Amino acid sequence: MIHQIDTTDNIVAFRALAEVTKEDFLSAVVPAVEHLVKQTNEINFLLVLDTDIKNFTAGAWLEDALLGLKHLGKWNRAAIVTDSDEIITFTNGFSYVVPGEFKGFKKLDFNKALNWAEGNIQVK
Repeated sequence: MIHQIDTTDNIVAFRALAEVTKEDFLSAVVPAVEHLVKQTNEINFLLVLDTDIKNFTAGAWLEDALLGLKHLGKWNRAAIVTDSDEIITFTNGFSYVVPGEFKGFKKLDFNKALNWAEGNIQVK
């Protein structure tokens, strides 16, 4: 399941728990991202992974990919918060292949990740 995290108006943020399904993306993530794009014409995004990446169903991965492709030019900043070094490395490399900035953060750096995704701070 995915729960939306309350943030400022220029970002959408979510926490993933337990199993994440296609329905989770369609009911929570997609409408929030669509609304943000209409309001700001860009996507600032934060996802906290409080579940193992293996708990994302194939349908969830497909919806994630379709959402990313639909708004490919709109991605501004995306932060993934996890304690998995592999996911952080993968996320950091994503900036080299798609528009926008993508950064991975450790869970203890949640506030830093949120401030970065909101555009309040720069992170190298």
